[in-house]
Amino acid sequence: MDIFSAHDVDRVGPAWQPVLAAQLREHGLANFAGTTDRAALITVARQFMTIRTHRDAAPDGVTEITDLGTAAAGYAAFTDSELIPHTDGSSMPDPPGLLLLTCIQPAAHGGATLVADGAAIAATLAAHYPAALRSLSAPKAAFFGAADGYLGAVFAPAGPGRMRIRLRLDDLVRFSADAAAAIPSLRTAISRHLKTLRLGPGDSVLLSNTRWLHGRSPFDGHRMVLRVLGDPLPAARVLPGFLVPDAPAQRSTGHPEDGTAADLTRQIA
Repeated sequence: MDIFSAHDVDRVGPAWQPVLAAQLREHGLANFAGTTDRAALITVARQFMTIRTHRDAAPDGVTEITDLGTAAAGYAAFTDSELIPHTDGSSMPDPPGLLLLTCIQPAAHGGATLVADGAAIAATLAAHYPAALRSLSAPKAAFFGAADGYLGAVFAPAGPGRMRIRLRLDDLVRFSADAAAAIPSLRTAISRHLKTLRLGPGDSVLLSNTRWLHGRSPFDGHRMVLRVLGDPLPAARVLPGFLVPDAPAQRSTGHPEDGTAADLTRQIA
């Protein structure tokens, strides 16, 4: 099933807010149409989150994502190049729980939004590359950001029976030796679960920033997307991250590894 259709919420339907919240609780992602301007975006955001300020945001918390031609480290979003799937705020001790994107102007060519479910990525690693998942779950697996960044795990505990993902794969991350050796397996798992959202004018996607990675394909022409970051309101009851995979690890051709996801649960809890 097309991912956009699978998670679509009708904003003109009855009780659309609890329907969208339920989508977030179960799948960590929901999309909807009809958000045509900045004011409408903020109205929607405030129904589900406490908006966080951000380095690149205006005072209202909205960031305009468009090509500014900058080549500075950490500013790839403001170019027309590929944006590798990542976690927003990965260098923060506590990254924002929710990310809301609204397309105002799609690019002439390219610029599709790319998403990958951390729950599916972790399950693939647990089943086929458990040693890689253990390395990426180590408390000092990676240093995210510049000098004032964050040292921690790519996959970390997020409450009883849950884990969260924190990732970037650009020039502002440094991995431990064991975690660096696991990156090819991680990239394989991400590629297996990468999905494309082709957002038109007024289309929005709201996702759990501690579950879903998001990125963008390269593009030509003017493209404008608005972004809001924040934390779920208590009434939404959206938990961080996702359930720890509990299927036994399977042997993958060419990558035989022992262990089970239950072993992993005990190690990272």
